[in-house]
Amino acid sequence: MYAWVQMALPDGRAATLYAGQLIGRTGAAALRVDLPEVSEAHALISLRGERLWLLALRRRFRVDGQPQDAVPLSVGLSLELVPGFPVRVTAVHLPTEVLGLEGPGLPAQALLGTCGMVFDPHPRLVAGTPPGAAAHFWALEGRWRARVGGAAPQALEPGATVSVDGQPFRAVNVPLGHAGEASTLGRERAPLHLVTFHDTVQIHRDTHPTVQVVGQLARVISELASVGQPLAWDGLARPLWPHIEEREVLRKRWDGLLGRLRDRLRADDLPEDLVRSTRVGLVELVLQPGDVVDDRA
Repeated sequence: MYAWVQMALPDGRAATLYAGQLIGRTGAAALRVDLPEVSEAHALISLRGERLWLLALRRRFRVDGQPQDAVPLSVGLSLELVPGFPVRVTAVHLPTEVLGLEGPGLPAQALLGTCGMVFDPHPRLVAGTPPGAAAHFWALEGRWRARVGGAAPQALEPGATVSVDGQPFRAVNVPLGHAGEASTLGRERAPLHLVTFHDTVQIHRDTHPTVQVVGQLARVISELASVGQPLAWDGLARPLWPHIEEREVLRKRWDGLLGRLRDRLRADDLPEDLVRSTRVGLVELVLQPGDVVDDRA
């Protein structure tokens, strides 16, 4: 039920990391590396389709001496998180199924890391611990836990039902091939051609009308396209609402904006997680092979 990778560390220890877990200096990291060259959120173990990947977050890692943003994990792979800190993959476990949730308004979706359920107005899972979430889900030593509101945490196993906001959501097995986040499943779709003009973004696809996104929604896409790497959510939000000083108020505005962006993309038959929150407070533009960005901002 759980996808994991085992890595041999320079000091001879073995570290087992599950999909959705973090490598870095922060205390929240599953593999905490106490080196100044390592970022607090350095890299993430991610389940994409039927493979585990290592994704760079705030700093790249090196494979065969070359900087990389992402690499599929396989037994025998050696890499350097930072110079002088080599790790080697010694085992990779990929189950046939992983745990997910389904319920009213929420198609079966895999749980791949700490997340919260929010309603805006439909239920969706948001990475991390979003303020005001009606429920939270997380893994502890490979086993899933759930907490609804202020209730005590409970174990989450296949077939279990949790009531969130008066609606029943059931834990179900999700086939591994469908478990990666929607943007990474490699599903068939026409490649996207994004042309960004800061306050306007044009999204072109063969045989489809051009979609034009404007205003704040476009500014988020344009900034991520221009930088070419994940950014902190508050770094994106503060320029949009410079008059808001309270972090909780700013986060509520940001969550609402991200929800509107997803709704807009969904309405135009585009991948709604083209802009996606990671599990460490970062936001990224998710592109598939064949997608092109023309940055004219």
